[in-house]
Amino acid sequence: MPTSVGSMEDSDPKTDDSQIDDSLTIRFTNVRHLFNRIDHTSGDCLTVTNVSPSDFTDIERIREKREQEGRRYRFRDYDSDSQILIITIPTALHEELHGRLYDEFIGQVRDMGLKNSWRGIRSTTLSAQQGHSGRSGKEGDSTGGPEPQRAAKSAWPTLVIEAGFSQSLEKLHLAMRRWFSLSNHEVKIVLLAKFNGTTILLEKWEEEMQVRPGATTTRHSLLQHPTPVLRQSITITQNATTNPISYNVTRGALVLSFRLLFLRDPGPREGDFVFSVQELEEYAEKVWARV
Repeated sequence: MPTSVGSMEDSDPKTDDSQIDDSLTIRFTNVRHLFNRIDHTSGDCLTVTNVSPSDFTDIERIREKREQEGRRYRFRDYDSDSQILIITIPTALHEELHGRLYDEFIGQVRDMGLKNSWRGIRSTTLSAQQGHSGRSGKEGDSTGGPEPQRAAKSAWPTLVIEAGFSQSLEKLHLAMRRWFSLSNHEVKIVLLAKFNGTTILLEKWEEEMQVRPGATTTRHSLLQHPTPVLRQSITITQNATTNPISYNVTRGALVLSFRLLFLRDPGPREGDFVFSVQELEEYAEKVWARV
């Protein structure tokens, strides 16, 4: 049975202090101090509190200058209500975790003759109005959507892949929920890749309509709402005792729905995107090589 995320009563879940890993959290004081801390952070994620909308504008401006020098960071999430900014630091391990999966997906897209029907959105900042005080913004690790349906510059992706190793799985779950809610449910699949040193956990999340708890029969249809549901959970472990080193994949192949990603039924030579057990083993080998 699919697993749904508990208590989705609030359609716009907030990033709150109870969900922050204190070891990776700093309070914003000024832009110079922030980027100095980023440059000296060994993990792949940094959470910054007390970031006002004007502070965030200044941070974006300075980041653009630093990108010209080859130093790139992604703003995974900014919430102007809570004034919390979550920054992704693209280490080699982090990029392998999501990039290898996305590259395999793109290879299958091309094999189906759909190269010109898919738009990679990459780390474009996507904005949404949230609450009373202004915008929220998100940048994914690997994202994309079909053309022409999602060809507009401001269009939300249908596929999001988020990776992490230094942040908790709970923080990745929060990112997943906010992708669905901030996009007004235009994001269709969120794939999480979590590395903890001994295993890789892959989670595929989709949404389905569910009835709010306590709804009466007469109000049933009115109280249905989209809820994130865990469709697949795959664990990959390394066996270093074999020669060569081997990898064990639990729960079979990873499957991404063509209909959800391309927003239509598959045609001839088209179908769901399948990452076989062998391909996941090869993926794991590449990830561990970056450790």
